[in-house]
Amino acid sequence: MQSEPILQDLIQALRCLPGVGQKSAQRMAFHLLERDRQGAFKLAQSLAEAVDKIGHCSVCQTLSSADICGLCSDDRRDQQLLCIVETPADVMAIDGATSFKGVYFVLNGRLSPLDGLGPADIGLDKLVDRLKMGVIKEIILATNPTVEGEATAHYISEMAKKYSVRATRIAHGVPFGGELEYIDSGTLSHAFSGRSEV
Repeated sequence: MQSEPILQDLIQALRCLPGVGQKSAQRMAFHLLERDRQGAFKLAQSLAEAVDKIGHCSVCQTLSSADICGLCSDDRRDQQLLCIVETPADVMAIDGATSFKGVYFVLNGRLSPLDGLGPADIGLDKLVDRLKMGVIKEIILATNPTVEGEATAHYISEMAKKYSVRATRIAHGVPFGGELEYIDSGTLSHAFSGRSEV
């Protein structure tokens, strides 16, 4: 039996999503076509509109439908406190889970020489421009605790020193409610080395 080319195109298109392989894409396609055509239309419309209208904030580089995002244009936020993250999803996570009232800068990646990602590729030239303005007093480095994330945080902290900006790093370690016997050795080691006074 010859497969339907339009259906195969849909399955292949769904595979662009992270973690979606052939079988998952096939299940999604069949679900949308057999059980939720209205949802499929809504998904297609929302996706087309988002791709057409959402770009990057000219100030912080997060995803935004406006030139300057709502967080950057909110005058109630502390412009002297800048949290540096790797992705727009990190902004959403931090803003939803904490009481942080400063502003953000999204790197849209991390330094990775093996992948060909240098300082200009993740927007560090824009970050330098912001530091030069003299408004920022502290940066909070919230990059992921990976080798590349740590290297990126170190590189940025050295940049901040040149402009007399205080650089702090978010804590990493034992999760709230976690039991020590189930924590991996790398996390436990990092938690010990990053301990603070109580």
